[in-house]
Amino acid sequence: MRAAEKAPRFPHLRQDFAASLVVFLVALPLCVGVAVASGVPAELGLVTGIVGGVVAGLMRGSSLQVSGPAAGLTVLVLEAVQDFGLAVLGVIVLAAGLLQLAMGLLKLGRWFRAISVSVVEGMLAGIGLVLIAGQLYAAAGLAAPAAGLDKILQLPGALAGSLTSPTALTSLALGAGTVVVMAGWTHLPRRARAVPGALAAVLLATAVSLVFSLPVATVEVHGLLGSVQPPGAGAFGQVASLSLLGTVLAFTLIASAESLFSAAAVDRMHDGPRTRYDQELVAQGAGNTVCGLLGALPMTAVIVRSSANVQAGARTRASRVLHGVWLLLFAALLPGALALIPLPALAGILVHAGWKLIPLRSFAPLWREHRGEAVILAVTALAIVTVNMFEGVLIGLALAVAKTAWTASHVRLEVMDKGAGPVQAYLSGNATFLRLPKILDTLESLPQDRPVALDLSGLHHLDHACRTALENWAARHSASGTDQVRLTAAAAETETDARTGASPD
Repeated sequence: MRAAEKAPRFPHLRQDFAASLVVFLVALPLCVGVAVASGVPAELGLVTGIVGGVVAGLMRGSSLQVSGPAAGLTVLVLEAVQDFGLAVLGVIVLAAGLLQLAMGLLKLGRWFRAISVSVVEGMLAGIGLVLIAGQLYAAAGLAAPAAGLDKILQLPGALAGSLTSPTALTSLALGAGTVVVMAGWTHLPRRARAVPGALAAVLLATAVSLVFSLPVATVEVHGLLGSVQPPGAGAFGQVASLSLLGTVLAFTLIASAESLFSAAAVDRMHDGPRTRYDQELVAQGAGNTVCGLLGALPMTAVIVRSSANVQAGARTRASRVLHGVWLLLFAALLPGALALIPLPALAGILVHAGWKLIPLRSFAPLWREHRGEAVILAVTALAIVTVNMFEGVLIGLALAVAKTAWTASHVRLEVMDKGAGPVQAYLSGNATFLRLPKILDTLESLPQDRPVALDLSGLHHLDHACRTALENWAARHSASGTDQVRLTAAAAETETDARTGASPD
């Protein structure tokens, strides 16, 4: 009998190798575009992509999810660079990474799934709106205002003014052409779509720019080693700043939520191992810690790259690690190629990415079926545009908690008056202080000269404020000369009374 053949060490290497090339081609223009839009050297976007592939890619968590710089953090990174400077960015990313590591080790990753989906979608919608507005200025070769609301309000005038400038008009046309190519790429035959749309759009824009010698700005190249600047001692001195700590919390919350929601989406795309949320948070934290030490952009899991990885047939973590290796080789061997890329083309890619962050198709059904959730989504997006990222997310979370508390405090009060005998009042549901005004309005409207029987046995919860208010109302009603209000205790109270031997009436 022949001995069993030894199983190959990498049984899925062919599939993973092919998938890694696809992910590399998808990631390359996005890494560069996100870096430029964030106000940092283009090479730092590649550094984050490399770390996301090699460091986070080697760690357990989500087997097929791919990490790197994300369009969803572009607005927040740009604000941080403008407020604190590029030298402090590494400190912010490092602190966020350490927080993610701590949360993952404390097994808090699964709790991010408790964040309202409406808040997350509202956050992404607000980011998308600000990103689109800011990149339209970049597409026209104009400087964008700092505030998100100003970006939107001043946009019509800026675009109208660019129509009178041949240079701005050329730049804007190149950016618009990039958006058109990306939007139409999905409608091409499957063979043509073997080349990722973002890469094809950048290559076409670069070719057009070179052939016609268009007067448009291109990417500035600093060199990989020249761009990597670990944070110095002076940068760490700003950690005590409250505004910087708020930015760190915003980075941590948004990057973690986006990564873990992306992991849940990727799990629905394949039949392989499911995501281990705590381990995935540790992987994201380790990657961001390394990115912070290198002074690079923050890292999150990116659904565009992850879905490309799954659709390309990846089977194991090897595909995402190899995509990081290809990014490293490109950054080391072909850095000059970045200098050929027109900035309007990168702006067009991010306009398209920002548009995909806005849940336009799902908003109308959400409004019809769950209007409260739709309001949370819209308010969160509006708050991010008008205030800032961190406070906008906090407003959304507070609104979601308030909406949940209001829904959980649903109570029903039924009054039956048969004309003879006491008026029957039945209270059911959850009686909390949030519904107290409505309860008291109904009870105080009952006839003062009639006895009342108030049945609380249908209540699942009766808080202290409600119980005190009901007792006070009963005392006032009985003081008017009518028979004492007869109270039937709530179910929870009845159980307590049974244990203590007290009578519920």
